[in-house]
This record gives sequence, C-alpha cells and structure tokens, in this order.
Amino acid sequence: MSKFTDELKARAKQSIKTIVLAEGEELRTLKAAEIAVSEDYAKVILLGNPEKIAALAKAESVNIDGIPVIDPETSDKNGEYADTFYELRKAKGVTPEQAKETVKNPLYYGVMMVKNGDADGMVAGAVNSSANVLRPSLQILKTAPGTKLVSAFFIMNVPDCDMGSDGTFLFADCALNQDPNADEVSEIALSSAKSFEQLVGKEPQVAMLSYSTYGSAKSHLVEKMQEATRLAKEKAPDLKIDGELQLDAAIVSSVGEQKAPGSTVAGKANVLVFPDINAGNIGYKLVQRLAKAEAYGPVLQGIAKPVNDLSRGCSAEDIAGVIAITAVQAQNN
Repeated sequence: MSKFTDELKARAKQSIKTIVLAEGEELRTLKAAEIAVSEDYAKVILLGNPEKIAALAKAESVNIDGIPVIDPETSDKNGEYADTFYELRKAKGVTPEQAKETVKNPLYYGVMMVKNGDADGMVAGAVNSSANVLRPSLQILKTAPGTKLVSAFFIMNVPDCDMGSDGTFLFADCALNQDPNADEVSEIALSSAKSFEQLVGKEPQVAMLSYSTYGSAKSHLVEKMQEATRLAKEKAPDLKIDGELQLDAAIVSSVGEQKAPGSTVAGKANVLVFPDINAGNIGYKLVQRLAKAEAYGPVLQGIAKPVNDLSRGCSAEDIAGVIAITAVQAQNN
C-alpha cells in the first residue's frame, strides 16, 4: 500500500466509524472487511444471507469472526426502515407495501442504516452498477446542504511520481455526470477541491483541463472550460484554480511555465477537472493501467452522508481503501 493509503487509514483510526458493506456475499468485499477490521481503522457490517456469507468465508479462508452480518430479508429493523422510506417517498407514489419490499434490497437497506444513524457510511458497487448504488442515496439521503450537484471522483496514487501531491491526484468527474455544462463543471471543481483537502490533507490546486491552453485553440469545447473556470473563480475567489489548461501544462512544471507563464496552478495541479465523462473515465483508466496507479473510487461527493461506489473491476485492496475514504468522510460530515 502507498504512503497516501497509510496516512488515510491512520486518520480513520482517530475516530473509528461504522461502514456498512452492502455486497456481503461477494468475496472481494469479505476480504476488504477482513482488512479493515484486522487493521482496526473501521468497524464494518456485512449485508446478506448469513449462511451464504459464512460458507464463502470458510471456503476461501477469510476471517470474518466478530463482524456483524445482517440479512435485509429478515431484519427486525425492516418495519422501522420501511416506515421511514414510505414517509420520504409517498409523494412520489410509493405505497407502504412497496416500501416494505424496497428496504429488503441490500442497497436500500444499507442507505437506510446510514439515514437512521445505524452506520456512518456505505460502500457498494463491486457487483452493482453506479446507477443502482446512487439511486437509493439520492432518494433517501438527498444532496448535502448548499450543494447543487452530486459528482464522482477518483483518488489516484501514482508510484514513483513527483507530480501532483507526491504522486497523489484527484480526478473528476470520471463516473457520473456525462456532459456537464460550464456551471456544472464549476460545481464539480469546487466540490473536488474540498474533497482533496479533506482526504489528502493538502492544499488543492485545481486545473480545468482541455485540449487547449489559454486559448491556443478555438471551439465551443474550449469555451465551456473557459467559462467553467471563470464561474469557479467567481464562486471561490481564494481557491487556486486555473484554466483552460492542457494536461501537460497542468502537471509538468517546465511545460506549465512555457504554456501558461504566471499561472499559480500550471505545473503544480493536484486536482484535475475533466470536461466530460469520456475524458475523465479514459484518463483515470490510462493512468491506472499504464502507470500502475492505485485508483480509489468512484467516490461520491455532494450527498448528505457518505455513500461510495466502486468500480466493478476493483480488488479487495481497492475496497479496503474506499472503506478508509468513507470513514474519513464520515469524520468530516
């Protein structure tokens, strides 16, 4: 594990939080639960059929002794959660009977645990789509006060890299908002800066990425990032943010000095805001696979309480890292 991961886990240990893992019948999730508990940086709760979970853990020699397992199908909390969910969604046409069935879904049950204070955060997505993870979060938890947009980011930790913050970057939005407009990109930038400071503990330096630097190309694509930069600076005048910048101008000091002289961000960026989900998703996967970077996410920002998604290609170690991220988010919630 990287220095970043070690520091994150150390911060999580300062105030132990309880994280519910909605995909308890999945092997990588069980291994991640074992890691989190054995390293003592979070308490975890597994959701699923207790017999299936115990059999899988035994067959794969995963130690989950002492980890609570809750079956959403039979939980004695179902009535309480169903009543709460009904009150939240009755205006949308949800009936009491539908509410009772809905909370038996582990994703909904897990979010209801967070809503009612029975857990501090939830992690899922190793086998569920991002849409399925996000839907109950928005229906039950809603957006955080003062937040206009829910977005997603990855923490990227690149080995043997002197760029960013000792090789650590935040990439956004790589997983949720497909083609955000200029105002939405500015909101993603502001949320991402806060998330970087919260999780990495360093000052964010935000680059608004494009295929152009300071008007070197002309198109509506460039204009969107120029406008997003203007709006972000207007909303947060003290934030170190600049754009539009090409990727090399954003993170390579010699290129930044040449292409964007006088910029306080060029060559030093640690928060990279992409113009759309195509660029963001391709970018994080290139860095993950070619640079052998650790990729943690997609982490959701802008939800009232921490619920985090996973890439379906994640490893047990990736999930363990996202558990730590979720715990630190819960400390700051």
